[in-house]
Amino acid sequence: MGTREALVDVATVLLDEGGVAAVTLREVGRQVGVSHNAPYKHFASKELLLAAVAAAELERRAAELAAALKSERSPEAALRATLHGYIAWALERPARFRLVFGPWNIQTDELTKAAHAAQTALVDLVAATQAAGALPPGDSVRLASLLRATAHGAAELAAVGHLAKGGKGNASPDQLVDDLLGYLRPGS
Repeated sequence: MGTREALVDVATVLLDEGGVAAVTLREVGRQVGVSHNAPYKHFASKELLLAAVAAAELERRAAELAAALKSERSPEAALRATLHGYIAWALERPARFRLVFGPWNIQTDELTKAAHAAQTALVDLVAATQAAGALPPGDSVRLASLLRATAHGAAELAAVGHLAKGGKGNASPDQLVDDLLGYLRPGS
């Protein structure tokens, strides 16, 4: 593993442990074991380091989506598992989730490329599910946005205690995703 990748990995751990505020170039460099100036050779600012962390996270999501599409499960089962995985990721790694989907004041080619790959992989999975007849025909991009927005919102509500099976909302985030997929199934 190269220095850049090590810096991104340590920054990700710091993000998980203490949020964005815990990530500093000096601390990342210290934990990697390089001089305090070495991180600046790879990242001119904390924001660029965080963009690299977000890009790596999006690359992982895109790889999971691509693997789901290639799996032997039906497209509908793969989409359901993917959306459940998205919710689990949001609840297990909230700082990463907020970083990826938070506001950005900068754009990098790496982050733009990773975001596009993740979006494309989700749209491809939705299109495959439509082709299999488990989702209505229509704009796959828009339908992917609806599904992601539902999973995203349900995860956010659960994270702050406003949604729980047997509690507020009388549903888990996964159950809401399952409900939506059921409502969208042609002939339902």
